[in-house]
Amino acid sequence: MQPDYWLKATTHLSDACPVMAELIARYHGESLQPRPDGFFTLLRAVVGQQISVKAADAIWARLEKAVKPLTPENLLRKRDATLKKLGLSQQKVLYAKNVARFFIAHHIQDPAERAIYWEQFTDDEIIQQLTAIKGIGSWTAEMFLIFHLNRPDVFPVKDLGLLKAIDLHYTDGKRLKPKEYLSFSGRWAPYRSVATWYLWRALDPVPVAY
Repeated sequence: MQPDYWLKATTHLSDACPVMAELIARYHGESLQPRPDGFFTLLRAVVGQQISVKAADAIWARLEKAVKPLTPENLLRKRDATLKKLGLSQQKVLYAKNVARFFIAHHIQDPAERAIYWEQFTDDEIIQQLTAIKGIGSWTAEMFLIFHLNRPDVFPVKDLGLLKAIDLHYTDGKRLKPKEYLSFSGRWAPYRSVATWYLWRALDPVPVAY
């Protein structure tokens, strides 16, 4: 199910930006599909750090098969050596278990508990919390905001795919500075998450999901 703001956002973006209007029309009927499990989103992002999508998908499939169900508690029960055999580096094993401990410590495994917990914080406050977990950077925290919490106005300025799409569709291939990309993204506010999703979609054969 798409986020409840999606139709309003696509109408706004189509009216404000001809390029975005073309992309939205091209992928009519498609949308971001929220992930109800925040642990899944963060763990999936950790697995995918600095490796290809294909490699990440293969490791993730082995992880889901080895840890059933894939919960924070069950992950922590697995020996590091067992997780490394699935394809995770020692560093990623550490990061994955850090994420599991965070969810357990904050009592946010249950869907109702998660909703109550995260709703009290702004986007920046959530990023601060998540990046305090060793192994979670700002990009991963932003994926959490977009794909799990469905926050509508997130712009992951460090995402290379997003920047490539902006260069392709808006700057004739010219690379901008990070501050310039942030300034450029203002044209899509307050729905930069939605614009980001369509720019990703324009590059990938299937919709992006975390």
